[in-house]
Amino acid sequence: MITDQRMSAEGSLPPLGRLVDNANRLVQTIAAPSLVQLVLRLALAVPFWRSGILKWGGFLKLNDTAVTLFTDEFMLHLPGGPYHYPAPAVMAFLSGCGEITFPILLVLGLGTRFAALGLLFMTVIVELTVPDGWPVHITWAAMALGIMAYGPGRVSLDHLIGRALSPER
Repeated sequence: MITDQRMSAEGSLPPLGRLVDNANRLVQTIAAPSLVQLVLRLALAVPFWRSGILKWGGFLKLNDTAVTLFTDEFMLHLPGGPYHYPAPAVMAFLSGCGEITFPILLVLGLGTRFAALGLLFMTVIVELTVPDGWPVHITWAAMALGIMAYGPGRVSLDHLIGRALSPER
């Protein structure tokens, strides 16, 4: 029934209208929601992974540079500040762990919304540390919010687990 309505509507469209309708369908095919969700996950994972991988000198061992950055270089730009990070070695360790763990979860699509929430929180901290970086940080925040709102998509472990737990889907 819907196909008949669409065909009769297409038949009555002028050539330009048919061209626009076909172009619209092509764009919707290219930007399939599952593909968009996968690309969002990958795009958000990359900058955090790259930053995190630079902090480690071995298994659960931060390199000296990471600790030095949190001790001497990074400052929290809050009212009345800037302020040094409290417990800089702990903050460097937590940052390094988050920058490795959350991107892995995003790429796998496992605990995806929570991983995106973790990266959103980290983005806020990064923004407080590097306030001039807001044009990049706002894109990270938008990607994290999009993932949190729309989920991981069909190409994810979360989707597979959800299907296994509720077979009527």
